[in-house]
Amino acid sequence: MIRYTLRCEHGHQFESWFQSSSAYESQERRHLIDCPACGSSKVERAIMAPQIIGKKGREKAQPVPAAAPAPAEAPAGESTSLMMAQERELRAKLKELRDHIVKNADNVGERFPNEARKMHYGDIEHRPIYGEASPEEARALIDEGVEVSPLPTLPEDRN
Repeated sequence: MIRYTLRCEHGHQFESWFQSSSAYESQERRHLIDCPACGSSKVERAIMAPQIIGKKGREKAQPVPAAAPAPAEAPAGESTSLMMAQERELRAKLKELRDHIVKNADNVGERFPNEARKMHYGDIEHRPIYGEASPEEARALIDEGVEVSPLPTLPEDRN
């Protein structure tokens, strides 16, 4: 997953997560990314400063967009704690979404690309499913017009 800071044609800045840079580019080409403030689908990536994190700083460090400095009136530790609180909230929402999907959809495992394709073309009845697909298989599905989204994976899921 990759997080981009985006900016619409009206100057509104917002963040969004994508499976890869090519997933972002595909969604941008198809005008699927909308500004949450004004609804404009003319968005572009904002300039972001890269951040290299050592092993000791992985829990503390957060990527900060270069074009969006912290407000001058906020004390130094306050913006960090706000970012940490936002990250915790985002992770909780992603976990809730993931739990909902796992509870209410069928896990078709490695058959996911074939099952999704069959549903898209009307060969089988539509139902909520999730499973596994390689990046190439996911791109092929998207290119065919099959609506798929990656199931969010949180760091604690990898342990």
